[in-house]
Amino acid sequence: MNVTSRRNARRRHAASPNSAKKRIFRQKGVTKTRIAAVLKHVPWNTVELENLNPLLQRQFVVGSGIMLARVLLKKGCIVPEHSHVNEQLTYILEGALKFWIDGREIVVKAGEVLTIPPNMPHRAEALVDTVDLDVFNPPRADWIDKTDEYLRSN
Repeated sequence: MNVTSRRNARRRHAASPNSAKKRIFRQKGVTKTRIAAVLKHVPWNTVELENLNPLLQRQFVVGSGIMLARVLLKKGCIVPEHSHVNEQLTYILEGALKFWIDGREIVVKAGEVLTIPPNMPHRAEALVDTVDLDVFNPPRADWIDKTDEYLRSN
């Protein structure tokens, strides 16, 4: 095979997104599996707003392997120490939360993101009225089945 033929073969292979993905997975030694996912378009005003306690409300949308939650905390709301098997990303839209994690105090303000690894104990307090978006991977089963008593008892 001459240089031009090899170059054209590479271009044909690269033009196919499926073959490129398969090649990447093969290189990493990962078995590719597909999880059936459903396309959703969800306006927040159509999602149930749960009143967990007088200072805490939330809404969430669940995908096939991820969860997005909109959490509304009134000033002084305490989220007691807890941990979970889920990786968590917290993005503060409005307000500020103070977290206690691994012996540290971390204040996360509007426009900032905090990443919390799986199984890391943490607690938080709303310093002012706060709106945050939390992303969990995998989805929080205790939130879905409403067995998250640590949030409901305040």
